[in-house]
Amino acid sequence: MENEPKNLKKGWELIAEAFAQKGVEYLFTVPGESISPIQRAAEASGIPIVSARHEQAATFMAETYGRMTGKPGLVAVTFGPGFTNTLSAIQNANLSNSPLILMAGAHGAPSPDRLGLQDMKQEPIIESIVKKSLVCRQTERLPDYIDMAFRYAGTGRPGPVFLELPIDVLDGAVESENAVRLHTEVASRPIDPNDVVKMMTLIKESQKPVIMAGSGAYFSQAGPELAQFVEKAGIPVFTGKFGRGIVPDSHPLCFESSVGLRPGAAALATIDSDCIILLGNRLCLYNATGSLYRPDAKIIQVDIEPEEIGRNRSVDAAIFGDVKRLLEACTHWIDAKGAGESLRERFAPWIAQLQKEHDNNKELSKFHYTSDQVPIHPARLAKEIDRFMDRPDDIIVYDGGDMPTWMLSYRTCEAPWNEMASGLYGCLGCGLPYAAASKLIRPQSRVMLCTGDGSIGFSFMELETCVRKGLPIVVVIGNNNLWGMTANSMKLKFKRHIPNTVELDFVPYHKLMEAIGIQGFFVENPADIGPALKAAFDSGGPAIVNVMTDPSIMGPGSAGLAMIAGNEF
Repeated sequence: MENEPKNLKKGWELIAEAFAQKGVEYLFTVPGESISPIQRAAEASGIPIVSARHEQAATFMAETYGRMTGKPGLVAVTFGPGFTNTLSAIQNANLSNSPLILMAGAHGAPSPDRLGLQDMKQEPIIESIVKKSLVCRQTERLPDYIDMAFRYAGTGRPGPVFLELPIDVLDGAVESENAVRLHTEVASRPIDPNDVVKMMTLIKESQKPVIMAGSGAYFSQAGPELAQFVEKAGIPVFTGKFGRGIVPDSHPLCFESSVGLRPGAAALATIDSDCIILLGNRLCLYNATGSLYRPDAKIIQVDIEPEEIGRNRSVDAAIFGDVKRLLEACTHWIDAKGAGESLRERFAPWIAQLQKEHDNNKELSKFHYTSDQVPIHPARLAKEIDRFMDRPDDIIVYDGGDMPTWMLSYRTCEAPWNEMASGLYGCLGCGLPYAAASKLIRPQSRVMLCTGDGSIGFSFMELETCVRKGLPIVVVIGNNNLWGMTANSMKLKFKRHIPNTVELDFVPYHKLMEAIGIQGFFVENPADIGPALKAAFDSGGPAIVNVMTDPSIMGPGSAGLAMIAGNEF
């Protein structure tokens, strides 16, 4: 027949084309009937499908991909319960500004409000925790919507995007020439020359400037430019969040983490600096929302997202733009003005003061991390782990409450992703998915998860995913038979913890996965930590190191939150 369509394309074929055009490398998912066309598209495109044991874990894996590559991670889940299982991980990505696309199935047009299986209105639930929420209602527009999702997720300030794909749209077929195939790249991030002059004028007038470089500096790939700028200007730099390691901790002008609880100079820099330069770094929990900065301190805030500038504190120089481009322009300004030597001389006493504080606090912290006590002091465990994971490409993932803050206090970062944690949302259960995806993305790196005995329970079966996918990560469990951070909070408020709330029985985690080939190691003596870590990595597969730690010791995270809340010790 003359009018019979000659080149029909099914929905999954259009998705396969769009995936190939976008260079998708992995599809993270949990099986579900409503999304089988998306999985078929991945198969047709030769894209590895990474199937997790829970939708939250699959979403955390996609978030890890987005964090580590800067390109949106892609996760597909079925409608209803599959969708709602992702919400904690989506909000985690939202607060961490991780580029991510959640593709969820949905009932077709004839089905809503008829009480079908797992039916629900998904978009109203997720709109407030994503950067953009989209629903594709026409098969021919599938490539168009995928292009939009990638554009929204990966440009400007990154973040999660929701894309709902009803089953009748996925199962539909259209003539190939009628498909809407759009492709747009957004890369322009200009800097206003007036902003350069304003920033450098404030710096020149200061005595104690400090740079706090965060996730925006990482996503801008500004590490080399940041190192060059601080060397030219003689300004100390601290790194935080995704920015850890973009300037190595061993750099003479880098004073490690910007978190004030860490032994070093961050606390002094926070309270004594007269010029705070925030490079892609928000005023949030990690800097006590700026409340600890001097009232007269000048604030320079640089961010790719205008709405973030001026949150919680008035800003003296609000610079909307790309961190890398700004640093290039500021370095050029220093060279053009011949100002480098005078700036370095001006700030040399400040550098010396910070170095003295840094050295003194490091020396004081030895009391904790050299302890031979049994049960093991958590600081000793953290320091032993840091010593062992000493390769430039080693990755340590943190999960839990107090355990991550011990690691954040002692981890040395010489390169990006020497450490990874949940972020502002503080979502437990991210650790195993983060570690598994990290090993998938960087198979040459040693990957370790350091977690508490409470948090390990949230996603424990993802160890089976590691076995199935051949991902030899090492899991270190700081086991104190307690929900430690909550127990500490109760003790501060009530002088004791409430019975039957925070206690955990001893669990032999090192034995639980023997049946699927995972080796386990049990550690009670601090001298045995290093040998157990070596044996775990030498095993060649996923391994568990179960370390008994002292439940009576309050972690730095608990102490810090108590101080912010005004609780007395």
